[in-house]
Amino acid sequence: MSAFFELRTYKVFPGKMDEWLKYMEDVIIPFQVGKGMVIHGSFTVKSDNDTYIWIRRFESNDHKDDLYEKVYKSEEWLNKISPNVQKLIDVKKIKVDELCSTALSIMK
Repeated sequence: MSAFFELRTYKVFPGKMDEWLKYMEDVIIPFQVGKGMVIHGSFTVKSDNDTYIWIRRFESNDHKDDLYEKVYKSEEWLNKISPNVQKLIDVKKIKVDELCSTALSIMK
């Protein structure tokens, strides 16, 4: 399998978007980038104050598995980051889609 993207959509708890964005930008994104994650974008939805979307890129399924291991099974994620995430977003409503670029897409 060639490179692909992961589109992740989260429902942020009401009134927590500013806190969530700060936590994403100050903690989660730098932590994941430091583990090798490639993050292509981070977005809010104009028409929905509680939706947050971000896009990550992987070279292959093996690359994704390796990065998931490094990030989500790390002591820092399990003991520090994840408990804070659960206070800010509804983890039961996380939606993850894998995207493949089309021929004319500038994101490859």
